[in-house]
Amino acid sequence: MASTLESVEASTSSKPATFQSLGLIQPLLEALEQLKYTQPTEIQEQSIPYALEGRDIIGVAETGSGKTAAFALPILQKLWDDPKGLFACVLAPTRELAYQISQQFEALGSSMGVRCAVIVGGMEMTAQAVALAKRPHIIVATPGRLNDHLENTKGFSLRNLKYLVLDEADRLLDMDFGPVIDKILKVIPKERSTYLFSATMTTKVAKLQRASLSNPVRVEVSSKYQTVSTLLQYYCLMPQKDKDTYLIYLANTLAQNSIIIFTRTVSDAARLSIILRTLGFPAIPLHGQLTQSQRLGALGKFKSGGQRVLVATDVASRGLDIPSVDVVINFDIPTHSKDYIHRVGRTARAGRAGKSITLVTQYDVELVQRIEKVIGKKMDLWETDKEEIALLRERANEACRLAANELRDQQNGKKKRKRGGEGGGQDDRDRDDDVVEAGIPSKKRNSRGGRR
Repeated sequence: MASTLESVEASTSSKPATFQSLGLIQPLLEALEQLKYTQPTEIQEQSIPYALEGRDIIGVAETGSGKTAAFALPILQKLWDDPKGLFACVLAPTRELAYQISQQFEALGSSMGVRCAVIVGGMEMTAQAVALAKRPHIIVATPGRLNDHLENTKGFSLRNLKYLVLDEADRLLDMDFGPVIDKILKVIPKERSTYLFSATMTTKVAKLQRASLSNPVRVEVSSKYQTVSTLLQYYCLMPQKDKDTYLIYLANTLAQNSIIIFTRTVSDAARLSIILRTLGFPAIPLHGQLTQSQRLGALGKFKSGGQRVLVATDVASRGLDIPSVDVVINFDIPTHSKDYIHRVGRTARAGRAGKSITLVTQYDVELVQRIEKVIGKKMDLWETDKEEIALLRERANEACRLAANELRDQQNGKKKRKRGGEGGGQDDRDRDDDVVEAGIPSKKRNSRGGRR
């Protein structure tokens, strides 16, 4: 479908907008008041009026800027006028983000009695089919599992869908998800409203055309990749061989803070969480090889403050609003600068202050310089106490040995279970990140095995 693109940049008006002045109805205004949302964010202020006019929208805004409410509020307002089942479908790249979007829809639509269903991999297909048969108003899904239901669940279709939302659209439109999204687009109505929202947006026209936007308006409140001004960004210099020791030193120095440590691989996330727990830090891992209930449990414990250190792969770097994060530590430097922006976007959200510390070895200098060029800022050096680090080294090495043994035991246990007939599921695409980001070669095995 050919589409013309009208572009709107955030403007500073003399009179600040209110949710009421944007044209929202009373039930939504009451819900916003209960949630203590006092004033619309820039992306909400710019996009909601266009959405209420019925325009298709491409929304580009930095992480933590209120993107979810920017698309949820117009959809809920239209749902109030025309209450129907299977009214809107939101596609998200990861399972955690899907659950979070659903929670926000339910909170904003509480006085309307909005019903949502989360359709993601790692959960029972039959239970999901029952939920879909009840015709919820809003479906929040990852593409692979939604497509499974469209192809295999009798009586389920999205023929009367009014709204399609692609959240974290740049990631969804990547080739990994592309073919599945194409299939979904073929079985939903052409006459619908479509919203693409993301913190970063590539400008490849083909990707936008694939999403079948009709006369879209592009609303942009951050035209270049950037980090928020309340974020203090540091780098910590060290030799590669001492990386674990330096991480333990930082965890010790920052022990009173809530911390997310980002790693590139699943194995590092698992290993570091064991090392930290061995040394008495309340650490919990979050990565794609945990079951869905384990992942939600890990997020729940961290959000409630039960565990103060979350060791995560990039599964947690997008869209998850964990308000109390004080510090983000990059154990590995992401190879893509925009992934750095997503990671550090977990702290200093909605005007609060926060710190990010990136561990830099002799091999990482070029990557750091590339990130600094993209964000237009120099990171400051995080000062370390060499004597304290020397004292920690022996304990760190012992913890590393214990962690290696524990991981070996876990692997042996998994192998035994697999021989007993327990295998990996079909629908792993919505836990893409630590497979894709870490370059784990499972995809090649999959393609040889003929998996979708």
